[in-house]
Amino acid sequence: MRELGRRSESADHPFKRVAAVAKGDAPGGAVAQAQAPLALIGKVGRREEIVAACSAAAALGIRVGMAATHARALVSDLDFRPHEPAGDAQLLDRLALLAVRRWSPIAAATPPDGLWIDLAGCDHLHGGEERFCRRLRAFCERAGFTARVAVADTAGAAHALARFATTEVTIVPPGGTIRAVSPLPIAALRLSSTALGAARRFGFETVADLLPVARGPLARRLGLPAIVRLDQALGSVAEPITPRDDAAMPLVECRMLEPIGTAEAIAQVMEDLLGELARILRERGIGVRSLRLCGLRVDGTEQVVAVGTSQPTREVPHLLRLMKLRIERIDPGMGLEQFRLFAPHTEPLDAVDLGAALAGETIGRDPARLVDVVAGRIGPAAVFRVAPVESHVPERAVIRSDPVDVPGAWPRWQRPVRLFSRPEPLSRVIALLPDQPPRRFEWRGRIYQVVAGDGPERIHGEWWRRDAEIWAVRDYYRVEDAEGGRYWVFRRGDGVESDTGDLTWWMHGVFA
Repeated sequence: MRELGRRSESADHPFKRVAAVAKGDAPGGAVAQAQAPLALIGKVGRREEIVAACSAAAALGIRVGMAATHARALVSDLDFRPHEPAGDAQLLDRLALLAVRRWSPIAAATPPDGLWIDLAGCDHLHGGEERFCRRLRAFCERAGFTARVAVADTAGAAHALARFATTEVTIVPPGGTIRAVSPLPIAALRLSSTALGAARRFGFETVADLLPVARGPLARRLGLPAIVRLDQALGSVAEPITPRDDAAMPLVECRMLEPIGTAEAIAQVMEDLLGELARILRERGIGVRSLRLCGLRVDGTEQVVAVGTSQPTREVPHLLRLMKLRIERIDPGMGLEQFRLFAPHTEPLDAVDLGAALAGETIGRDPARLVDVVAGRIGPAAVFRVAPVESHVPERAVIRSDPVDVPGAWPRWQRPVRLFSRPEPLSRVIALLPDQPPRRFEWRGRIYQVVAGDGPERIHGEWWRRDAEIWAVRDYYRVEDAEGGRYWVFRRGDGVESDTGDLTWWMHGVFA
């Protein structure tokens, strides 16, 4: 009946149906199975309880902590499956390893159902915190997980908001931790069952109820671990994240006999760690594209600096020079007592062919070192090379490329030395139609008298991009004013057909 069109429901995707049948399921069986209520049963003490339930099961009245016999009596066709804590821990560990390799070098699993990801210093690589949260939730949906994401100043606040906030994605602005966690229940602080029972007896319901109470009386009522959890959530007590170590990631570390804080001592530690790391890189035949140095201070906080290279390398002098540019960003505080140096991004690095150099041939100098040093001072986004692109439209004919890559051959068209990214409008233009260059125009509040001109060079729009460029025409002219300035101007339209343009004039570049 579905194939005859007698029902108005949407048909399944044909390739997905083939895959389902190949696995031995009926068409649409996978969809029905995914929507079936599901609950996990685990042994708690001497009885079996519901340890997890999907949203469909929760809508039927199944809740965590309910006895398994009660749940089976309540919903007879509920899909019960045994809980596997070891499998969940293994899956969380794999997700933490993926987070270390893809998103941030500092990530750790928070059993039984969470991840900590430190975005400090790397959120801009993912387009900001908001965009990263959207991409993270999209990734979880593709993997079949339901995710709630929270970003806060402290790990404890992020842990609480991800589980007890009213929204799927919560981003707390800097300094807004207290306001964000105040309306949350006491259970958001990861307290023990004994502390939660004591809080209920004393009438504490939300985190805001704990804030005005003095720490001494509160510790006698709820216990000292509860005070530590509260201070960790508010940022008064440090809660360092022990990251998931990637066995494939080159890593070296050292512990100091005494804390250090001078730039000379830190530079010496960098040199020693780079020497050990270079040995590991040579054994594996790889080079680094990025380095990250973490220094643990006496007070438990970390100082993190990172550098990147335009090409894979394992030369210690070059990497040390880049790392020394970051020493001024390290705040040693009372002293640094431990250092960890690892390479999150590595690439294969083979031996360099020196046959041409030994034969006396001229070899162009590699700009990679210069690019790395300049990018370390002014930022990697400020160093680029302009490469040609196959397009007749001037603003589309160039693109920013890797400064180390050698660009292709440039066309022999006469183009200005300075090409504006966006053309600027001209006013009070005097020109004869249809093909004469302008004799007078006003640009940026100044009037220019043209004494010579050449053109037009007609450029048509790229009709395959959008409909507005099917009939679009630009007539470009090279003009010279009375003071010797040479400019590149164009007119929209061919001067005959009105569909080709509105006959407005624009400045697109300066020759000299």
